Amino acid sequence: MKRLHIIIFAAILTVLVFTAGCSHGHGGGAYSDVDPHAGQVKVRSGGNEVWITPQDGVPVNKFSEEEFVLDENGRPTYVGIEYDTLYGVDVSAWQQDIDWQQVKDSGVDFAILRIGARGYGLETGNIVEDDRFEKNYTDAKAAGLKVGAYFFSQATNETEAREEAAFVLEKLAGKSLELPVYFDWEHIDYDTARTQGVNGKTMTDCAVAFCGDIEQGGFEAGIYMYAATAYYDYELYRLTDYDFWCASVGEWPYFYYEHNVWQYSFTGSVAGISTDCDLNMMFVKK
Repeated sequence: MKRLHIIIFAAILTVLVFTAGCSHGHGGGAYSDVDPHAGQVKVRSGGNEVWITPQDGVPVNKFSEEEFVLDENGRPTYVGIEYDTLYGVDVSAWQQDIDWQQVKDSGVDFAILRIGARGYGLETGNIVEDDRFEKNYTDAKAAGLKVGAYFFSQATNETEAREEAAFVLEKLAGKSLELPVYFDWEHIDYDTARTQGVNGKTMTDCAVAFCGDIEQGGFEAGIYMYAATAYYDYELYRLTDYDFWCASVGEWPYFYYEHNVWQYSFTGSVAGISTDCDLNMMFVKK
């Protein structure tokens, strides 16, 4: 009887192995025609390739890698025919004192200046002004650069986002900008960050509230984002009225969706700035 049990068990095992092989083989089993990425596209996010489901109603980036080459200094250059391009930096107090005439003379066309920030610690969610903003604004304008601004947000709701917008508008009273004011909400990877648990809908609500108030105050508005933040958090279809400024560090702007400003380096070296700084390219339709 024991021998019979062994023979029966071996026969059942053989059938199971054969069935499993057929289900995944070229013969076409139950799952062979199922595409796990149906309706998705493969995109770059930082140094990785990921699958995303495109958001409806959001224009797609039409740039190709072939439209960008590196110049003799290793700087990306657009060689396509549809756009003019401008080079820019974005800076904050971390860059200390800046010689903006040297920056201009080195070939930089625009500057996006941090105007302020909200703290991200549990007990430090206060809004503070960037203590170099006023000088950077005055000197960059005097050097002939186009100027925009950004606010580093850690808003947890629409009320806080509007508080941030009100702060920005107060600091911009009597000033003019050639470029938008950007809402810069970023995830902070600390357990004590006050924004832990803020979801994509809330982030989008905050962006809409901030940008709406900025535009009511007479300035253009935009949104700064990392690729991952755009792909996994923001409801971008609600934000298409505003300029997109996206970080996709590398030799060409691989971010999937259409954007006006491409941040291509976090560690740029520019004459007149004593520290590393972020480098950007702006696309202007011809």
